[in-house]
Amino acid sequence: MTTTYKKKLIEVAIPLEAINTASMKEKTNPFLKGHPRALHQWWARRPLPACRAILFAQLVDDPSNFPDAFPTESEVLRERQRLFAIIEDLIEWNNSSNASVLKRAADEIEKSTNGELPTVLDPFSGGGAIPFEAQRLGLKTVASDLNPVAALISTAMIDFPARFSGRPPVHGGAREKHSYEQAEGLSEDIRYYGKVLRDLAEEKIGKCYPTISIKGSGEMRVAAWLWSRTVPSPDPAFGGAPVPIAATFVLSKKKGAEAFIEPVVDKSSGKVDFLVRYSGDKDLLNTAAQGTKKGRGANFVCLLSNSPITPDYVKKCGQRGEIGTKLMCIVAEGNRKRIYASPTLEHEHIATHLAHPDINEITLPQHSQYIGVLGYGMSTFSDLFSPRQAMCLKELIDLLPQVRGIVEKDINISSQSAEESFSDDEKREYIRAINLYLGFAIDKLADFMNAHCGWNAANENISHMFGRHVIPMVWDYVEGNPFGGMIGIDSICRSVSGGLANAGLGLVGDVQQTSAQTVSVEEKCVVVSTDPPYYDNIPYADISDFFYGLLRKSQKFVFPEIISTLSAPKSEELVADRVRYGGAEAAESFFLDGMTQAMVNLQRQASDGFPITIYYAFKQSEIETEGVASTGWATFLQAVFDADLSVVGTWPIRTENSVRRRASKSNALANSVVLVCRRKVLSADKITRAEFIRALKRELPPAIAELQAANVSPADMPQSAIGPGMGVFSRYRAVLEADDSPMTVKTALQLINAELDEFLNDLHGEFDADTRFAATWFEQHGTDKGDYGAADNLARARGISVESVKHAGIVDSSAGKVRILKRAELDPDWDPADDDHLTIWECCQHLIRVLENDGEYAAALLLKKLGPDRAEMVKDLAYYLYDVCSNKRQDAKEATSYNGLIAVWTDLTRLAATIRIEDVNRQTAMDI
Repeated sequence: MTTTYKKKLIEVAIPLEAINTASMKEKTNPFLKGHPRALHQWWARRPLPACRAILFAQLVDDPSNFPDAFPTESEVLRERQRLFAIIEDLIEWNNSSNASVLKRAADEIEKSTNGELPTVLDPFSGGGAIPFEAQRLGLKTVASDLNPVAALISTAMIDFPARFSGRPPVHGGAREKHSYEQAEGLSEDIRYYGKVLRDLAEEKIGKCYPTISIKGSGEMRVAAWLWSRTVPSPDPAFGGAPVPIAATFVLSKKKGAEAFIEPVVDKSSGKVDFLVRYSGDKDLLNTAAQGTKKGRGANFVCLLSNSPITPDYVKKCGQRGEIGTKLMCIVAEGNRKRIYASPTLEHEHIATHLAHPDINEITLPQHSQYIGVLGYGMSTFSDLFSPRQAMCLKELIDLLPQVRGIVEKDINISSQSAEESFSDDEKREYIRAINLYLGFAIDKLADFMNAHCGWNAANENISHMFGRHVIPMVWDYVEGNPFGGMIGIDSICRSVSGGLANAGLGLVGDVQQTSAQTVSVEEKCVVVSTDPPYYDNIPYADISDFFYGLLRKSQKFVFPEIISTLSAPKSEELVADRVRYGGAEAAESFFLDGMTQAMVNLQRQASDGFPITIYYAFKQSEIETEGVASTGWATFLQAVFDADLSVVGTWPIRTENSVRRRASKSNALANSVVLVCRRKVLSADKITRAEFIRALKRELPPAIAELQAANVSPADMPQSAIGPGMGVFSRYRAVLEADDSPMTVKTALQLINAELDEFLNDLHGEFDADTRFAATWFEQHGTDKGDYGAADNLARARGISVESVKHAGIVDSSAGKVRILKRAELDPDWDPADDDHLTIWECCQHLIRVLENDGEYAAALLLKKLGPDRAEMVKDLAYYLYDVCSNKRQDAKEATSYNGLIAVWTDLTRLAATIRIEDVNRQTAMDI
């Protein structure tokens, strides 16, 4: 089918491997300077390099559109490589604000749009990554989200930094720099007024955070207090005396500075106290590491009676209000080290005899999958904080009006002396901006200062609660000092200000707090790129109430247009929430209807000249059980098709840190797929199932071959093949089954996957006879032994003998049994030049062996020796064997090896190209 529009680069090719590498570097490095994630917690941010690259490829024309300028395929490829080079520069983190790199990209976009730059719309803006990167590329942006927390994050990312870009700070004594770039001045003011807020708070409540006297060191500031929860002893003999339920007593695992808490049990008085001990004794540390836990979950042992404390008992105690707390340790700030001190009654008394203000009255959601504190007597988000923590957060929020007054006074003074004074509107917006960023700092403090933060004994610091998108039940928790050096409010304000280091480029963004079904853009030329909710993955509205309850108090009178509801809106949130909607069927129906309405609205807004890009995050557990035809994926695609959109491409993008910490070269699936969509042609016809299958057989194999040529990993191939396969399915008004009913998306996905399997099986026929024997035998037996007779029949069917395969160095045959040799059994001195019976099987296995044992240079040297023709056959075999291991044998470890080879294939071929033949010969001579 011919197209009447210019194809964009993303519809043909992108430098996928470079994008995924840059994305994972960003996701796995939490300390990137200037990353906007420092502004505020959000749970599913797209990596900025991926957003930047996808937007560029979505807007720039593919060179195949211009046969006059690029008449040959080689010239088209050369021009594509030039565009790829721009992307590869663009996605480097150090180039985030590189003016020349950004200008090159912007110039290409302007050239492809004939100077009529589109407005980028993201109606599910979430963490704000897509509009932030669109703004960096010089484009107008509209970010909208139903969730008010997300809307405020986008405001902090694309509105205020650009609005006040280049402005000097307003606080007194700040006129030291000759000029300020981007959001530097705003960032400096956040740091300054953060310290003002800290000083005001310390003046009011500093007495609630006493110092501690350490023998030999004098009075020292406390960094943190470590607490254990307690329940009444289940043994009536002890009269309900409180006993600790702690998961661990270890304080420090650092070599030479090991420390732990030792419980001191006095059964006669029914008391348990704590003593800090320094010791590297492994037995003592192992005992301390177990705390009072016995097994998983809320299973503990009573230190007074040795009686078991069961989960049911702990929950009943919580529901009766009998879960208490006891101070276990005081952590002082030493000179470049932590000093651990035993608890004192004074410190415990100060913390526990404070009123508990209602800092966040929103009711906890009934999602046991995400809310681990349910059943323990906690009913509102306020219950997640200790009295002193809640008191501190309340005081900080209550001080914000006073800080706003100071900011206004400084602006007035600054305006009198500055060349460029503030208008009344700018003054109001600047005060709102400072209030928002300080409110974000209070939110971040709450993430680290609640009664569900654990102590990290390896690094000797506090772990924040939202390390994952859950609220966990923590039995021994840490209370940080908001005026200390570990989680001090001023240091957190500095962290927030650091999130603006790369912000402030481009035009002021437009932020709307509305649903994707109703968002509207007035501009004539609109391109849509978005990251919608993922079926039933995360109920963001529920967990974001942790922050929204605080923001209602800190921002309600500053942002009344966004902070207008008692809690984050939930009834319209597009998530298939079984708890909220009373079962799976109702939840799926709600999601499908709502997402279809959203997609219809988006395709109405989008201009015909650009494709729509949609990120879809796979839920790993769902994919492992249902494959790429999973319910969530199929339901989402159904919404896309029902909105009269056609899928013209899919790209697997690694956008998340794997919870399982799998290596990027393992056989883990890519976290997200970027769907590339166009409006469906109105004249699209209906076809039969048989016609659809014929079209798949005609169009999918060359598309898969192109994906292989682009080194899409075997693990990502099923997702990548969805693009061309669904391109066939979605171009028709309907595909009709034998009974004239429309084919479901799930069925289409299954047929596409079957065609992919057939393609990979067809590769089998291209190999030499010995390799075909080995591949089939491996599929049947792995590396286990099988009967010689069966092997002989299999070999004869391929015109060879078992002895031939044995002579090739592939199998061992003895005592009437045959088995494939493992890679560890292969000759480490093997050289293809000396092999008189060379097979692709051997080449593949030796290449993996060398790669895993000796590294990429040695593997590239071997690849050079194999030559380009054999190398391509090895690559095909790796794809085939991955499919065998992953889908037929369920051998994850072996699948990882084949996936890993393809994952580094581009690096190996690039490295091999730099190796001279004389170097190969020299190495061969040295080996001899």
